[in-house]
Amino acid sequence: MTIGIKSASDVRSLKQCVPVTFNYDVHFTKGLFELDNPLLAQVLITDDEDSPKKLLTVIDAGLLQHQPTLLDKLAAYAEFYQNVFRLVKYPAIVPGGEAAKNDSKLVEQIHQIIDCSGLCRHSYVLAIGGGAVLDMAGYAAATAHRGIRLIRVPTTVLAQNDSGIGVKNGINAFGKKNFLGTFAPPYAVLNDFDFLTTLDDRDWRSGIAEAVKVALIKDADFFKFITIHAVKIAQRDMQAMQELIYRCAQLHLKHIATSGDPFEKGSSRPLDFGHWAAHKLEQLTNYSLRHGEAVAIGIALDSTYSYLIGLLAKSDWQQILDTLKALGFSLYVPELVTQLHQPEHPDCIFRGLREFQEHLGGELTLMLLETIGKGVEVHHVDLSAYEKAIALLKEQTN
Repeated sequence: MTIGIKSASDVRSLKQCVPVTFNYDVHFTKGLFELDNPLLAQVLITDDEDSPKKLLTVIDAGLLQHQPTLLDKLAAYAEFYQNVFRLVKYPAIVPGGEAAKNDSKLVEQIHQIIDCSGLCRHSYVLAIGGGAVLDMAGYAAATAHRGIRLIRVPTTVLAQNDSGIGVKNGINAFGKKNFLGTFAPPYAVLNDFDFLTTLDDRDWRSGIAEAVKVALIKDADFFKFITIHAVKIAQRDMQAMQELIYRCAQLHLKHIATSGDPFEKGSSRPLDFGHWAAHKLEQLTNYSLRHGEAVAIGIALDSTYSYLIGLLAKSDWQQILDTLKALGFSLYVPELVTQLHQPEHPDCIFRGLREFQEHLGGELTLMLLETIGKGVEVHHVDLSAYEKAIALLKEQTN
């Protein structure tokens, strides 16, 4: 018996194309859980579904230290709008900061509450807290029932202008940032500026780094605004901060919608300017550095490298460093030189380049600066020039 082998021309294929459009709004408000602010209730009202909706709250434990009446306010708000939604009996109160992303059991805890409470794909998870809590809660919501609707309430500058408004969720694993995660747009984002008033100075400052980042690669006028208002922003001027958050969020959302790669299928990730070093520094400092503090150092490092290889003018480079300093950022930590001459050592900052490439896949792609407001992608780096950049940052700090 002879078995014939079909030629390539005999193979039939079915081509599938599934166009998907995501729509979500990012709202800016104050007093989100005051009874006379109907925003949350309005977001939950949909014409095609019965009410009340089921809603599970995931709350940053660190936030409750500064907002001790929050749980009572939520309960009163739910009672007032009981025709729209009802709260699951027990909220999930989770650690804030990077601890939220380092413990996979927290995701399992949220899954268990979702299961025991009978939440379905038409129910909601309301995540309230900093960016790390939103990332973890978003990952849990996206993986329960293959996706429960997520409403984010970012409570830090960093979350309101960057991490809380995008389409990414994730947790850390195997010593790497965001090794596990999903691309799942939120149902809505509700930015309440009142939460910013209780931030400590480090958390207030930390989120500004992401605004500096997006301004440097996309909008010279926005960077000029930050430079002019740097001292005001550092001194906690709320009006200047609100404008910074709004413009930063606007640029991030525009990039996600129009860059052509919202789910990062390729190797290019321009919004991660300064992040290859930042992610490694967070790990090397055992997360004693805030994400934004590490990003500021990463921005300074990549800007200095851009200057040293002839891409960026000296005047632009100096203005960038001066602005970061005026905002209150330190631009150097000793971990930058740990095992510096052993690029493959796990504690070397340059190991971050490989980890960054592995995370993205494909060839190494870094965003550098050609001028303020215009980034340029490169695929190869000179480690000796980066060593000089680190030395120059150390000099600038002294």
